[in-house]
Amino acid sequence: MHKDVQEVLVSEEMILKKCKELGKQITEDYSKKGENPLLVALLKGSIPFLSDLMKEIDIDNLKFDVMAVSSYDGAKSLGDIKINLDLAYSLKGVSVLLVEDIVDTGVTLAAVKNMLYNKGAKDVKIVTLLDKPGGRKSDVYAEYIGFSIKNEFVIGYGLDYNQSYRNLPYVGVLKKSLYE
Repeated sequence: MHKDVQEVLVSEEMILKKCKELGKQITEDYSKKGENPLLVALLKGSIPFLSDLMKEIDIDNLKFDVMAVSSYDGAKSLGDIKINLDLAYSLKGVSVLLVEDIVDTGVTLAAVKNMLYNKGAKDVKIVTLLDKPGGRKSDVYAEYIGFSIKNEFVIGYGLDYNQSYRNLPYVGVLKKSLYE
């Protein structure tokens, strides 16, 4: 365990097992509908989850894309979403599966979902590794959830604090003394 981690919440083994479970469920759900979703990952934190999850989705010609969005300039909220990197694919009539590392306040995800519908998406669903319902400020929920966690500051497996700790192979709670 890293010296800055208070405790490990979700081990690497637990994450990989959950990716298999989620991948199987996503495969079944979209296969029943005869659809091939476009996986859309929100940079940067969701990349490790996307990488492990997509290996477990058994759908031919599975495609993915990435978006980089922000709602903050430093520590100040801008009040709306800024697109830093947009999708390369057209979404007209496409089923989108947003891949997220964590659903916390839900404010950014709500705005991104609306954006994707405005771009012509047929439907937009969310798969998240972590769900933090205690932090919710928007009425957004994920259809596929890896783990529900308490309202704690977590790092690892793509999640960061000041762009550090993303490379930890597990999700851990950052020691409060480092950010308070």
